[in-house]
Amino acid sequence: MIYIVGFLISFLACVIGRVCGLGGGVIIKPTLDAFHMMDVTSISFLSSCTVLVMTAYSVYNAIRKKEVEMDMKVSTFLAIGSCVGGILGKSLFGKVKMVLSNSEMIGMIQAVLMLAMLMLSLIYTLNRSKIKSFHLSNPAASAVIGGLLGLFSAFIGGGSGPMNMAVLFFFFTMSTKLAAVNSLYIILVSQAASLVQTFFSGSIRTVEFNPILFVGMVCFALIGTQVGRKVNQKISEERVNQLFIVLLAVLICVNVRNAIMYLK
Repeated sequence: MIYIVGFLISFLACVIGRVCGLGGGVIIKPTLDAFHMMDVTSISFLSSCTVLVMTAYSVYNAIRKKEVEMDMKVSTFLAIGSCVGGILGKSLFGKVKMVLSNSEMIGMIQAVLMLAMLMLSLIYTLNRSKIKSFHLSNPAASAVIGGLLGLFSAFIGGGSGPMNMAVLFFFFTMSTKLAAVNSLYIILVSQAASLVQTFFSGSIRTVEFNPILFVGMVCFALIGTQVGRKVNQKISEERVNQLFIVLLAVLICVNVRNAIMYLK
């Protein structure tokens, strides 16, 4: 049963994540939490690895096949910032884990942070047409914004996609599909940096996970990403926006349930 649930979650998360630019982690992390199949550290690790594979494949295809025209001046500094932020976010997660020594409390903190992020993202998205946006091109500003997004993504396990989208809309006036690729780019770099830190710091030895589940989730992430890519090419910007809003509403409900579950 654990394999069916894990593989299905990975597949669906990566289909939707590729279409909307959410990276998949915002779906994988809270959904695995809801099923309570393993401890919060293992869930964060599995989510991060699956998201890394999904985003790497998505960004590679988007750039190679020129599905969208990325402004590499902006995107590169967002990525540099998210790399530094990813390292800091993973380090912060390790310190919080060491101080609290309580996986249930850590899970609740992640659930509450994700819930706040989802609600703010939904409020902004629903009122986006009424809010004046900016078109930043300053490298330093891009790096700082990327750093903050990367820190948040690494700390909560790759689930910062909705906030990435809202920030890219607001500060860079990107279209939905362009913001989606840039969001995946930010998540890719921040997750890569945080996982590299995990391996070199030796923290990987404290992570317990099922290797069959791990390999299967990664494989289904690749399949889901390819399906999501094809769907993204066929639907309009308006449909992507509608799916994004519906997904945010569903995820808010899931994270409310998770936060309550951790309090019990």
